[in-house]
Amino acid sequence: MRILSGIQPSGIPHIGNYFGMMKPALELQEQGETLLFIADYHALTTSPDPKILRERVLQVALDFLACGIDPKKTLLFKQSSVPQVTELTWILNPLVPTGLLERCHSYKDKVAKGFIPNNGLFSYPVLMAADILIYQSELVPVGRDQKQHLEVTRDIAQKFNNLYGESFVMPKSQIKDTVAVVPGIDGQKMSKSYDNTIEIFGGKKALRKQVMKIVTDSKGLDDPKNPDACNIMKLYALFANNEQKDTLADKYRNLKGFGYGHAKQELFELYWDFFAEFREKRSELENNIDYVEKLLEENGAKAFQIAEKTMVKVRKTVGLR
Repeated sequence: MRILSGIQPSGIPHIGNYFGMMKPALELQEQGETLLFIADYHALTTSPDPKILRERVLQVALDFLACGIDPKKTLLFKQSSVPQVTELTWILNPLVPTGLLERCHSYKDKVAKGFIPNNGLFSYPVLMAADILIYQSELVPVGRDQKQHLEVTRDIAQKFNNLYGESFVMPKSQIKDTVAVVPGIDGQKMSKSYDNTIEIFGGKKALRKQVMKIVTDSKGLDDPKNPDACNIMKLYALFANNEQKDTLADKYRNLKGFGYGHAKQELFELYWDFFAEFREKRSELENNIDYVEKLLEENGAKAFQIAEKTMVKVRKTVGLR
């Protein structure tokens, strides 16, 4: 089974990335051939500074390797190492009705959040489809917010196969409902786009400050609180065992003098301990950047060959060869 995942280098990875995509990717690398790309083409939709983009690509590679990606089991590479993916995007574009893209909520959400409308954001699902189809991917772990884009990919693949004959594998999505959407500090989905994240790596003081910004209601120290409607509890549940969750929930309901600041501190301590080994591993990798850059280059060449095998057939199928 071939498994594909991708992540944009749009900033420092956060715990939403980890539980929504990185952790599932770590688990899946034990189940089949896994490809993991750093989506630098997708990052261009927001026109980042070239120097910043190059740095972020490297930082994402460091983060994934630190969090447990095994280079012997997972092909970690840059999306732009495989230029065939943009070629396939253009080949797929004529098959995609604009109405289908207009219905995609991701584009509408970003525009509503103040992003400048552009064709890159609008046609993002077609490039995503090319990413998936070019490697004949069978399983694609995605967050619930990306489920619609995976359905668009399947629609495009089906239309291409019906028109030209069986050419692409029909990919399946994998979504874990319990962590499909990790809440940000403001209660919305955690996203770098919304500036509401808690990062995986960084200084202790700065990261604690992020946790302490979690939005809550105005209940005081002695007021009973509802753990089921609290952003702190939702994040705490990602790190805690059942006993710890029950204990904190009981404090919410019954403990006098227990405020949201206390709950945030308990969350921070669990979160800080959870990523301790990852921080140590990342520090080691930062001292061996040549290894990371060489790994990306070699893996990019391997991904190039996989993609080219598909494109040789596609070019002939559509009449370009």
